Amino acid sequence: MTNIHESLRLNQQPKPIQNGAQGILGKDDFLKILITQLQNQDPSNPMDDREFIAQMAQFSSLEQMTNMNQAIQKFVSMQSSQSLVQHSELIGKKVQWQRDVPIDEYRSRTEHVDNVVKSVKLEKDGQIRVQLDDGRWISNEQIVQVSKVDDK
Repeated sequence: MTNIHESLRLNQQPKPIQNGAQGILGKDDFLKILITQLQNQDPSNPMDDREFIAQMAQFSSLEQMTNMNQAIQKFVSMQSSQSLVQHSELIGKKVQWQRDVPIDEYRSRTEHVDNVVKSVKLEKDGQIRVQLDDGRWISNEQIVQVSKVDDK
């Protein structure tokens, strides 16, 4: 039976694998470590079955979390696009929106203003902005009422 000297074993240990500049191990890195561990195990003292099963369960959980994260990101992207299309129905409609007007340095009052919507855009941060007929851009969250433009 051949004994492997400990100093040789340490020199053959895999270097920690880092994913990008973040220093976070991903599912591919985890799988590489597991395969390396299996390849370099001592044949006379193999990895415990329970330990191997636990590591495979961790790998499976990591893969499922990664897949779920990708699905959620895709869902959020689709929701942003759908929100823009929904808000585009405001173009040409009269909206009543609210703004806070300062009274003094400690108090403010809420004022309601009527305008007609001219344009709608989706900002990079995911916010919907609405352009009014006076050229002002407001947040869609400021809108409190939507109605038809009065025909005169």
